[in-house]
Amino acid sequence: MSGIIKTIVVAVSENGIIGRDGDMPWRLSTDLKRFKAITAGKPLVMGRKTYESIGGKPLPGRPHVVISRHAAIDHPDVTMAHSLAEAIGKAEAIAAEQGIGEIIIAGGGQIYAQAIDLVDRMCVTHVETHVEGDTAFPAIDAARWKPVETLDVPAGEKDNYPTRYVVYERRS
Repeated sequence: MSGIIKTIVVAVSENGIIGRDGDMPWRLSTDLKRFKAITAGKPLVMGRKTYESIGGKPLPGRPHVVISRHAAIDHPDVTMAHSLAEAIGKAEAIAAEQGIGEIIIAGGGQIYAQAIDLVDRMCVTHVETHVEGDTAFPAIDAARWKPVETLDVPAGEKDNYPTRYVVYERRS
């Protein structure tokens, strides 16, 4: 099943924060639309807390692989896994079965920390602010990651902050 690209998709503040009290510490409608476009049809890998934070039901049009040591989610679009490695394997199997060339790692903090050394690409929305929070994203090491696409996005009418969207690829 190699050949399937593993991509992290995340929004992160200038001080590394991605979450607060089980939710995102901002409103970024523009970024949510981009997230939907990037992830459409692709298997999403996420932890149980992230799954619960999106409403406890799968996002439409995307098979979900949810990581939990204990919980079981009974939904036809959700596959359970007990570890990141198992989740990636299941997501890659779903992608291969459906002829999809990419899986998405969608959080949260613990999952990103484990996945950053395993993925091929990262689609990072850099939120141009410092916020308080309790969940952080690992530092992006410039020696390991190169930006291949950058887009400055002014704050739209339903956005709290301007952002800079960057696609990073792993350096060989």
